[in-house]
Amino acid sequence: MNKGTVLTVDDDEGLQSVLKQYLEGDGYTVVSARNGAQLSDRLDAVELDVILLDLVLPDADGVNLISLIKSKTQAPIVVVSGKNDTTEKIICLEMGADDYITKPFEMRELSARIKAALRRVPDPVNGNEKSEPAKKQNEKIAVGEFVLDNNQFQVFDKKGKSLDLTTGEFQLLKELALAPRRTLSRERLFELTRDGEFDGYDRVIDIQVGRIRKKLGKEGVNIIKTVRGIGYMFAPKE
Repeated sequence: MNKGTVLTVDDDEGLQSVLKQYLEGDGYTVVSARNGAQLSDRLDAVELDVILLDLVLPDADGVNLISLIKSKTQAPIVVVSGKNDTTEKIICLEMGADDYITKPFEMRELSARIKAALRRVPDPVNGNEKSEPAKKQNEKIAVGEFVLDNNQFQVFDKKGKSLDLTTGEFQLLKELALAPRRTLSRERLFELTRDGEFDGYDRVIDIQVGRIRKKLGKEGVNIIKTVRGIGYMFAPKE
């Protein structure tokens, strides 16, 4: 059974070979690109399910390529980088990347990250997330003056305009909205929205909450409350 198509973007031929062998053995179809130009070609030619993006390429800055990818596909982006820099990670997540893993890494962890990214993507046939019950997915949840629509995997304003949330942002907001007036710790939100071991110093949840609040506009801070030292709470108006 084919689990999906993965595009690996990296100029390291040795790593490309290892990724291809492992991921194909794990049931994925693997397509590769070694530079920005090849990446652009693959985006136009192949229907992709997830993209593994290195930041250092011979003809382009990987961070800048995130915008190109987002303009051509909804496939989640997992940055795979040798840069273990918090600022770089924040920039990538703010640009729209769904996850970030630092080289060197264990293949099992990479596989888990890919599976988590795919679970956050809507089913192309049924229009809902692949891994959750249909009843839960068919719900529309009020988020202040906005509507969270599981069928379209997006949040809309009163005029029907999409807030253009990434898959990671949507999943995080949904988990908060499904637990109104309950404090969810950063660790719990991490467990609900991604695979891997939570690092107490990892700011990925805080970064995504900040981006969600910004997209919600003036209601953002009121709808998503910070519970100092613990996590966040979805606090809709009565």
